[in-house]
Amino acid sequence: MALRNLFNSLAENEALSEAAQNYGFKLGGQHVVAGTNLQEAIECVRALNEQGITCTIDRLGEFVTEEAVATKAKEGILALIEAIHAEELNAHISLKPSQLGLDIDIDFCYDNLREIVECANEYGIFVNFDMEDSSSLQLTFDMLEELQKSFKNVGTVIQANLHRTKDDIENLKDSRLRIVKGAYKETEEIAYQDKLDIDINFIELIEYHLAHGNFTSIATHDHNIIKHVKYFVEEHKIPKDKFEFQMLYGFRKDLQLELAQEGYNVCVYVPYGEQWYSYFMQRLAERPQNINLVTNQVFNKKTNTVLAVAAGAFILGRLTKRK
Repeated sequence: MALRNLFNSLAENEALSEAAQNYGFKLGGQHVVAGTNLQEAIECVRALNEQGITCTIDRLGEFVTEEAVATKAKEGILALIEAIHAEELNAHISLKPSQLGLDIDIDFCYDNLREIVECANEYGIFVNFDMEDSSSLQLTFDMLEELQKSFKNVGTVIQANLHRTKDDIENLKDSRLRIVKGAYKETEEIAYQDKLDIDINFIELIEYHLAHGNFTSIATHDHNIIKHVKYFVEEHKIPKDKFEFQMLYGFRKDLQLELAQEGYNVCVYVPYGEQWYSYFMQRLAERPQNINLVTNQVFNKKTNTVLAVAAGAFILGRLTKRK
């Protein structure tokens, strides 16, 4: 818990974020973020496609409070859609409503989302609404429901840590869903606090949507859960084209390739953009396994994880003071 709080604090530190963006991927961000610009992301996606892996691409950014910034984000996502089509990539997009004005004005946000979904629909590209904290949950569902009256190429994420999710998944069984455990810290009135409770709910949600719902994206790096899903789909004769295993860029590359070679659909969540620092710290905050996966690539494997990341934060802090 102490490590999680540390990384969440670092993610929210604007001075460190600015320094990180100015001085590059000094904390190993290049291992979990595909690049700072669209061309770098395209190259990463193409390389994954060549291995039989599809991608969902996220132009990083969230919690925008200025209309001009949200409009710029929309234009960037529209450019991403055009690039996916022009480059003939096997990919779709993921986005966060708060990046497009959810915290500014709901109608402004909806208009931005509709423009993106309509553009993607012309090219047969799917759009996934990433789920944020519980304060934006119902608003996101409401906008999704409204858009689905006109478009079939849009879906969302549901989080296994929330108490309400079993009702949500039944209401959304006709939607393409990504099922995740949930990364945001919520109160016990809203969310399960125990890891075992979350894991149990996660598996039950996966099984329900596989058996009763539309296409299912199973977001996990846990080989035990993946093994369970393999057994479940075989036992219930669920075809492989009804689901995919989805993992983060830079994590469990060996497992991604192994699953693809076994004939399973594998999708990698590929983030890119100048806002890489906050994303990087959030991934480290989520689970101790993520910290180990990244630090083993970035630092000497014998280096203590806490000291390594603390050293990186210290360096960025010193760089900030020099400005």
